[in-house]
Amino acid sequence: MELRHLRYFAAVAETRHFGRAAEQLHLAQPALSQAIRQMEKELGTALFVRTTRHVSLTPAGEFLHGEATRVLDAVEDSVRGVRRIAEGQLGLVRIGFTGTAAFTQLPRIARAVKRDLPGIALEIHADLLTPTQTTRLLDGSLDIGVLRPPTSDGEDLTLRTIEVETLILAAPADHVLASQEVVSMADLRHEDFILFSDSHSAVNDAVVRSCSEAGFAPRKEHGAPGTAALLALVAAGLGVALVPSSVRAAPLAGVAFRDVVGSATVELACAWRADADSAVIRAVLGCLGSAGIFADASATDQPEEAH
Repeated sequence: MELRHLRYFAAVAETRHFGRAAEQLHLAQPALSQAIRQMEKELGTALFVRTTRHVSLTPAGEFLHGEATRVLDAVEDSVRGVRRIAEGQLGLVRIGFTGTAAFTQLPRIARAVKRDLPGIALEIHADLLTPTQTTRLLDGSLDIGVLRPPTSDGEDLTLRTIEVETLILAAPADHVLASQEVVSMADLRHEDFILFSDSHSAVNDAVVRSCSEAGFAPRKEHGAPGTAALLALVAAGLGVALVPSSVRAAPLAGVAFRDVVGSATVELACAWRADADSAVIRAVLGCLGSAGIFADASATDQPEEAH
């Protein structure tokens, strides 16, 4: 029995009229009648009681009508699901966030996707430094990264700027600098610094650049694997840190944030594989562009258009 035969049967069962059913199906009535007779022959039982004025279902026909409705509904659901996947309207996107970008950007991104693409689920991976995200984007275990450029040379990633942030001071709340409204880079010359432990950290590079332009090198006291650990070390009084201004969104008892005159800036960007061909990833990127997540006007380019 073919799927079309179930559709033929369902049309007759619902209209209780071969002529109207044939019209709905855009089929000649004799062909429809023949198809129903073939079904009955194959099943070994009558499905309809036919008179010159009336068509009704037999008990076997009533049972088959229920089953046919269930099967045809399931097929339609499957077809809709396949089309939604092909159009990027249904699926899972794994997205990574560096440091406190999860506090500032995750709500914006999640709201935009939920509003415009309710069939797409986001799998969140937070507090991942840029080198880790880069590796995972390239090995396929992440689809989109919110990270801090630059990434390592030769890596085939497309990036779109989200924002550019100034580095601010994170100091123990009882530190002498915490009593000042604004500090300068020169004020940090003799301080112990807490840096990120990853040698490829873009924030570390900006910290070193800021100190160098002020005429000194930062004295590294401790290394932290992520932003949460870095702030905890600051709160413990083990040193100061220069962090992106978005860290203010994650206040921690014992840590004071102050603006710094002469500090460098760091970029926050969205990254994905340049050869990404997933309709779901393209849909999410288009959604983020439409929502104004990206700072640059070309952000709505699809991955294959951004090579």
